[in-house]
Amino acid sequence: MKKIILWILLLGFVSANAQDTLSVLQYNLLNYGNYTSYCTSNNNKYTTKDNYIKTIIHYIKPDIFSVNEISGSKSIHFHLLNEALNTDGIDYFSMAPSISDPDEYLVNMLYYNHNKLGLADHQIAQSYVRDVDVYKLYYKSTSLAVGDTTFLYCVVAHLKAGSDYGNQRTVMARNTMTYIGSHHPDENYLLMGDFNLYSDREGAFQQFVDNSNVSIRFHDPAKMIGDWHNNADFSMVHSQSTHTSSNGCASTGGMDDRFDFILISNNIKNNLKKVAYLDGSYQVVGQDGKHFNRALTDSPQNTSVPASVLNALYNNSDHLPVNLKLLVNGPVGVPQYAQSAFDRIEFINPVKGNELKIHLQLLSDTRVKIELYSLLGKRMLRFTRSSLRKGDNQFSINVSDLPRGMYVIRFTDGNGLSQSRKLVKR
Repeated sequence: MKKIILWILLLGFVSANAQDTLSVLQYNLLNYGNYTSYCTSNNNKYTTKDNYIKTIIHYIKPDIFSVNEISGSKSIHFHLLNEALNTDGIDYFSMAPSISDPDEYLVNMLYYNHNKLGLADHQIAQSYVRDVDVYKLYYKSTSLAVGDTTFLYCVVAHLKAGSDYGNQRTVMARNTMTYIGSHHPDENYLLMGDFNLYSDREGAFQQFVDNSNVSIRFHDPAKMIGDWHNNADFSMVHSQSTHTSSNGCASTGGMDDRFDFILISNNIKNNLKKVAYLDGSYQVVGQDGKHFNRALTDSPQNTSVPASVLNALYNNSDHLPVNLKLLVNGPVGVPQYAQSAFDRIEFINPVKGNELKIHLQLLSDTRVKIELYSLLGKRMLRFTRSSLRKGDNQFSINVSDLPRGMYVIRFTDGNGLSQSRKLVKR
């Protein structure tokens, strides 16, 4: 009984001090697996797009990946999972089940890092013109075993395209907000997708950010509100089009529209329920602000991402993906957390054999201390690396003297900020 109480107390300690980050990526894949009279197997072959998506995924390393414009076919959904996401050493992506009509022209889909997240529910908020999907994710915190977790709702929408269809976009937005208002409104919400909006004055956007129900209003983390269309003042958030000349499938016109968004709820904006937006993390991937009305690959040279990623972004879609980061499961303030050097912590769990292999992705050069604690709170191992470099770091720790069982492993950077995980040795 004493051991159980101590274990619960230890979980509470870890939960109170653990900090984690979730990277969120939203992307219109441009008719992935869906052939039309203009997007064909010659100019938009989905097996060719796999390598482009793979390159982007390996660069961003998202924990949540929501997509628009994917075929309604479940086999295509699994193909994207197995051939573009879980590849080259990545094996942690799971897919939300599709509840749309498999014969539907284009649908939304969500993939997530199952090491960090689980899917609790999937509903359709509205089906006028297209489905708007609501995915309820839960965070796999260290205290999940005693019933403590954090929920995150991802609302994925692809609003009707075209300058003449603003009224239809407004109806879709109104229906979506009505659903949110009547289903768990006081939760953490992301509203993401290709909204096909030209201005903040459009009815659909006003439904999102100035809804009559104040409690469910969304916020733009980029803080770039205005007339986005063909306006150089908003170059840094323009996400369409990557092309000025057509291959027959991709839209043209150059980078002059902000169609793609991730909006955050009030709870996330103000860190009211263990999830907060990491200030300054919002980005349109590949957008350098210097290609207004130009193709993504036109001069001047775009150095905002590696050349291989830029090539993948240009060839995969006429949209750019949108990315932001969330802070999860920690009561510490955002400014303090933002100093943490840890971008990603990975290790093989359970540990088999005598070596614990660790992969750290660091945001800055730092000293790292690693400690293992038993369930009774006794420190079993302490390991220090005095100078790890920014970026990828891989190394092993000898755990041959560590008995089989369950432990808590804690990583602390040079600023004294820690992240903790459960670890099992077999």
